Amino acid sequence: MPTATISFDKFNQLQDDACHQRIRAARERLGKQAVLLCHHYQRADVYQYADLTGDSLKLSRLASQADAQYIVFCGVHFMAEVADIMSKPEQIAILPDLAAGCSMADMANLAKVERCWRELGEVLDVDQQVTPVTYINSAADLKAFCGARGGIVCTSSNAGTIAAWAFERREKILFFPDQHLGRWTGHQMGIALDEMFVWDPDLEMGGLSADEIRRAKLLLWKGHCSVHQMFQPAHILRFRNQHPDGLVIAHPECSFEVCRQSDFVGSTEHIVRTIKEASPNTRWLVGTELNLVNRLAEEVRSEGKIVQFMAPTVCMCSTMQRIDPQHLAWTLENLADGTLVNQIKVPEHEKELARVALERMLAVS
Repeated sequence: MPTATISFDKFNQLQDDACHQRIRAARERLGKQAVLLCHHYQRADVYQYADLTGDSLKLSRLASQADAQYIVFCGVHFMAEVADIMSKPEQIAILPDLAAGCSMADMANLAKVERCWRELGEVLDVDQQVTPVTYINSAADLKAFCGARGGIVCTSSNAGTIAAWAFERREKILFFPDQHLGRWTGHQMGIALDEMFVWDPDLEMGGLSADEIRRAKLLLWKGHCSVHQMFQPAHILRFRNQHPDGLVIAHPECSFEVCRQSDFVGSTEHIVRTIKEASPNTRWLVGTELNLVNRLAEEVRSEGKIVQFMAPTVCMCSTMQRIDPQHLAWTLENLADGTLVNQIKVPEHEKELARVALERMLAVS
């Protein structure tokens, strides 16, 4: 490929209308060479160009089945890594803005997880007693960590199924990086709250005693989603007081109390499906990312359904918001000119082990 890259500076100040024209023109030039994958949380002005959409589980499958040379992932960094891991060797995964990360994923890194594993080994026969399970919202090296130790990846769609798989193999689970998804999953399986302990990676032995580690069935990493932590039980109480017949649905990344007070809890795909399949003229309070809620509200409005965002303040996935029309236009125009930008390439030694953990997940799911 030519090395001359079109500078992003030429796009940074472009008005959205001009960007959209250039996106359409570049896509026409690329034809079937490029496929655009968009997560449900993606902003509307980018989401409209998606060839394929879904939550993390669905997009993982789609990435493994794509035929295009370029997989342009309009999401965040760990999603593009999954696309690189699961796609064919000759395919190239691209993230339009390398600054589109995930604050939750950043709450667990390989050094801290390895230290956790060593410390657990001072109390337990860790390789025989603990299955590491990483939420897909994590870096590739943590997926590789799980692949190397008999562990697995999960998503919010399949966390219960994955946890059951893990418990069939060992008596305990180390679940990272989202404590809330882990706790809700354990609760749904009938695990008592006093058998689930939070591991604080900034404290020696996670801040736990040897007895607590031995008693734990689920060790929950001290991590969370910055969007879903904004939802509070008070928001649900206010809604129920105002709309006694209304229904509440929340993502399992929400706090335990929010999930417990909701009528339905599930992944983004579950939220979309539940509301779309609901009776006409129903009213919904939704605890998940704002772009998805707004898009869903528009899609079901004609059925008399009212869909409202749970929090009184605006909270969206700010890092995914970085994928804007300017970055997408810049990425596609460079590709159309034969110049590769922002490739996401997982090191081969990590890719092999991470693929093991991801393929375990897809086989179980």
